[in-house]
Amino acid sequence: MKKFVLSMLAFLVIAPFFVSAQDMLKQAVPVDPAIRTGKLENGMTYFIRHNQEPKERVSFYMIQNVGALLENDNQNGLAHFLEHMAFNGTKHYPGKGFLDYLEKNGVAFGRNINAYTAFNETVYNLSDVPATREGLIDSCLLVLNDWSNYLLLTEEEIDLERGVISEEWRTRRNASFRMRNQWFPVVFEGSKWAERDVIGDLDIIKNFEPETLRSFYHDWYRTNLQAIAIVGDIDVDQVEAKVKELFSKIPAVENPQPRPQFEIPEHDETKFVLATDEEATNSSISIYIKHKATPREDKNIGYLREDYIETLLNQMSGERISELLQKGNPPFISGGVQVGGFVRGYDAAFISATATPNKEDEGLKAIYTEAQRIVRHGFTEGELNRAKVNLLTSMESAYKQRDKISNDQYVRGIQDYFLEGEPLTDAEFDWQFGQAILETITLADVNKMATDMFVDKNRVIVITGPNSDVKHLTRDEAFAILAEVENSTIDPYEDTAEAASLVEGELPGAEVVSTKKLEDLDAVEWKLSNNATVVFKHADYEKDEVSLRAYSPGGNSLLGTNDLQAAAMLPQFIGSFGVGDFDAIALRKVLTGKTAAVATSLGDLTEGFNGSSTPKDFETMMQLLYLQFSNPRFDKEAYQALKSRYVAFLQNMANNPQKIMSDSLSLIATNYNERTKLMSASMFDEIDFAQMEQLYTDRFKDAGDFTFFIVGNIDEAVAKEMAVKYIGSLKDLPGEEQWVDHKVRMPKGTTEKKIEVPLQTEKGTVNILVRKEMAYTPQSNVELEVLNAILRLRYTEEVREKEGGTYGVGVGSSSNQYPYERKTLQINFDTDPEKADHLKSIIFREIDKIVTDGPTQEDLDKVILNMKKDRAQAKEHNNYWMNALYNDYYHGFNPDAAENFDDILDGLTTSQIQEFAKAFYTDADVVDVVFLPKKAE
Repeated sequence: MKKFVLSMLAFLVIAPFFVSAQDMLKQAVPVDPAIRTGKLENGMTYFIRHNQEPKERVSFYMIQNVGALLENDNQNGLAHFLEHMAFNGTKHYPGKGFLDYLEKNGVAFGRNINAYTAFNETVYNLSDVPATREGLIDSCLLVLNDWSNYLLLTEEEIDLERGVISEEWRTRRNASFRMRNQWFPVVFEGSKWAERDVIGDLDIIKNFEPETLRSFYHDWYRTNLQAIAIVGDIDVDQVEAKVKELFSKIPAVENPQPRPQFEIPEHDETKFVLATDEEATNSSISIYIKHKATPREDKNIGYLREDYIETLLNQMSGERISELLQKGNPPFISGGVQVGGFVRGYDAAFISATATPNKEDEGLKAIYTEAQRIVRHGFTEGELNRAKVNLLTSMESAYKQRDKISNDQYVRGIQDYFLEGEPLTDAEFDWQFGQAILETITLADVNKMATDMFVDKNRVIVITGPNSDVKHLTRDEAFAILAEVENSTIDPYEDTAEAASLVEGELPGAEVVSTKKLEDLDAVEWKLSNNATVVFKHADYEKDEVSLRAYSPGGNSLLGTNDLQAAAMLPQFIGSFGVGDFDAIALRKVLTGKTAAVATSLGDLTEGFNGSSTPKDFETMMQLLYLQFSNPRFDKEAYQALKSRYVAFLQNMANNPQKIMSDSLSLIATNYNERTKLMSASMFDEIDFAQMEQLYTDRFKDAGDFTFFIVGNIDEAVAKEMAVKYIGSLKDLPGEEQWVDHKVRMPKGTTEKKIEVPLQTEKGTVNILVRKEMAYTPQSNVELEVLNAILRLRYTEEVREKEGGTYGVGVGSSSNQYPYERKTLQINFDTDPEKADHLKSIIFREIDKIVTDGPTQEDLDKVILNMKKDRAQAKEHNNYWMNALYNDYYHGFNPDAAENFDDILDGLTTSQIQEFAKAFYTDADVVDVVFLPKKAE
């Protein structure tokens, strides 16, 4: 590999002088040499790679070059149905056999065991499997083997799964999905893409004959369309030998049908489609310009170079749109002018904007003008230089953190290589080649790509939005706007350069008045003379990362009711103002080539900051933090621009059933407290620029109230020096603040409601909240987490599998210490409205069973093993240690200490969980809300 890279570097230097440059660009891209690959005699391909992210874990994938486009009309939806059936009985694991076995070994269904079906592929995965457990690797290989050719597809299991998939069909039928089904037939007119939506036809799902599914399985799940990928902490030689031994026995299908490639007919004329829906909330304009993608056989070095050009183009166009949205009254809420992949075999140029309601004409004109500005005048040298520097910076960071490329990330690359012939390179090649190839890319290269991609052939205009109370563009109006822009005078983009220094002059700094070693977390605390507390821990799990977190007690709780709306929006607006002397546009230019950011947070009980940087840009991050305190920027033009976008975005949110449900739950769960504020367009009538400035100044004026955490790959001496200089130079004001408890509580007892909501799809949504005032302790926190996970297992088995009543039951939990100690369990799912009450009774029945009888030992063992596995993986990341430090200070105990987690798990019994469930559920407050379709009047 190094020899290839060196020859490529030499070529890139001398290429302009030789005709053979084009020949060099036609060379094949070298495959990651650490990947062992081969093809068995039956046609199956395998990929095996050793990797230690995470340690002692391995991921197994079955990649099928088979998707919904291969279905006959009487099989519409069966590619996806077949994917489900792979979890419902195989030759070596009847029923739910392998699911049960893997969960007993710490591999969770849903999070670690999953699959997806798309138009052209179906991919199965067993991820984060413990690599050191005896026989587990062999068992996972056997599962892949069964997925390939040995699904049972029994009539009983097929009939049971019909209900689950029918409910998935129901859950996915939202406004976006329904509108897609209106515009797909126009964008893909004349192709199979126009006839499939993956989830399929509900009538077929409910009524197909089992033999129809078996026929699809036999025709398409075959070895020459399959690849297995195994990446993890394994012995590659041993695994390869096992793969050859096991998978070579699978017979190849005789006389297989040719695997078709699906074409989209070309068209010279521009097409137009309007797609609307009652539940749509925003008007969107999209222009798709379709192009044939590079064929698999031509995805060579030249293709890789084109990929870099595409990245630069998109980065520069994105910056231009961001600038436009920062000024005055933006002509659209959001927008983009980009090029990239579309569907298999096709790329596209995309021009899109989310328009202000009833102003689609302005949105289309503005975004199309920006596209034409790029086509006519191209980009500037300054833009290209900044884009190259930023791309190099991100590439360098990726290279430095190459040991953190996860097993599943590697498999995604393998998948793209197998299915579409995308280059499958390693990190060393990416970094060396990327540096060299960027030197060869000129402004002319980028501008040529823009003119080649943004053309008027194979072009489709798609308008989507609400189907009432909104004026939409007509075909003639849209075409007239395109013609007007194309015939207008458009000025070139004017680029400006910016000074590079964020902080001018000397800073006073502070003294370290005390130092305390935190032995149990291997960290250090410094108390500064301005009363700020700084906690530092060196962590190099992520080699090119430093994180910052800061908090101070108070938050929104110290504000009056009239200020809550402004406070809720404050972090979003402050982020758009820039900092110090630099507006947001100028700041991005000043930060060219740097990876450093600081964001404001303002919660109910605390205010704070979150930041991140690379080690080399750590001082830049500290400068940004200093400026956010000492010289925050309040930009009225940026305020007005963002405000107008929010107002436009929220204008039609009343149509969104999810928003209606969320708002209703917020109000009910807080007993309609006056401090419960809902986001709406009218809320901005209660907010003004001066108020936002005053609130920020009030909440972020006293650094002496703050505790700052710094975790990352920098030396302690550097962290101390920068903390003393920048945090130490911040103001300390007299007095201390503390949050206030406004007594916002759930209603007492059981609150049961049925609320009718306008819905286009017959769907019931069940939401249950259970809350109890209980002590916040490590023991009870772990017990709630275990109960949550056990209930998830029970509901999957009882509600999804046995009843076929829902696609999935969501279960979540939280333990809170402030402003009062409490624990909360949240349960929600979608279902047939007629089944809502029955399924809800099962939800409560399963809780009652645990209270009465306790959980099974098997369920408890599954949950404990998975929690331990997740904890071990989390410890290999800097973010785990940041959270541990924060919790140690904020909650008063070290969550990493064995006695606060591992020892608790090791000692848990079914009777303890039963006792906890009884204490939690007895006399708990319950909010039980079912949303149902509004009956027609």
